[in-house]
Amino acid sequence: MNWIKWKLLTITLLLSGLVIWLSVEGWAFRQFLTQPISSLSEPKVVSIASGSSTREVANQLHREKLLRHPDWFVWVMKWEGLDGQIKAGEMEIQPQWDLTTLMDALVQGKTVTYPFTLIAGETLAQALERVQKLEKIEHTLTPLTEQNVAKALDVASPLEGQLLPETYFYSAGETDVALLERAYESLQQRLSQAWAQRAQGLPYDSPYEALILASIVEKESGYAAERAKIAGVFVNRLRRGMRLQSDPTVIYGMGERFDGNIRKQDLRTKTPWNTYRINGLPPTPIALPSGAAIDAVMQPEATDALYFVSKGDGQHYFSETLAEHNRAVRKYILNAP
Repeated sequence: MNWIKWKLLTITLLLSGLVIWLSVEGWAFRQFLTQPISSLSEPKVVSIASGSSTREVANQLHREKLLRHPDWFVWVMKWEGLDGQIKAGEMEIQPQWDLTTLMDALVQGKTVTYPFTLIAGETLAQALERVQKLEKIEHTLTPLTEQNVAKALDVASPLEGQLLPETYFYSAGETDVALLERAYESLQQRLSQAWAQRAQGLPYDSPYEALILASIVEKESGYAAERAKIAGVFVNRLRRGMRLQSDPTVIYGMGERFDGNIRKQDLRTKTPWNTYRINGLPPTPIALPSGAAIDAVMQPEATDALYFVSKGDGQHYFSETLAEHNRAVRKYILNAP
């Protein structure tokens, strides 16, 4: 009988041990499902390679101390029918997430994004130069020139002024072409909407002509509240057949010759953009106009002013007559009484 008792005791102990083990493991598994995935205090950015298997991602997260039980993770992903559905890319993983949140983020591809701002008043060349310096973006156009961009976007050049200045967000690995395409499409949409709501009787016949004037207004208006009035002055001059006489158009036409100063000889030198020497609008925009500048030329302020001069503080003095304008020039530019 002793051997029978011993056998029963052994079986009892084994069963008790199994029950205890299952209880401990069950408790641990419940913790795995419901508790934060990590004890780290700060989020981590993890780059998941294209084609990574669930097992590879699990091991990667485990190495990064963002997952305690990679085997259980693989099993749960399979149980939920999510095996093989993890998206590639950079992801910021928060240590306080539970397992469900982690799986959702990995499957939905909630990738890290980076901001890039196109600055109103920049030329296209300046904007492309900064795009060329962006990190984590895939540079596919070499060199990144206006001609190459136009060809990649399958649009006609010139592209000057045809990217909307605002902040865009991109993910690691996004191409330069994709980023520029979004900026181009945003400009076309904004321009089209503003053109459809434009005031009647404006002295330009197409959205592109309005864009050209918007770029001049952008460069002339250091004070946002004056944009519509400056647009109104230029509209008045166009209606009367007066030349726009805008210094920024002279500077644009000078290109690399501009050293920070405009001389009388520069005003006299004819270029396609020098509005002291040409009638009407120049052939292209001279910068990237903001949405606000586009709106200003579509809804210019009604004014009798035909001239304006900088007061040196970002604002302008507006005049209705040449005599008044000349007095303002002497006061604000020549500092004469």
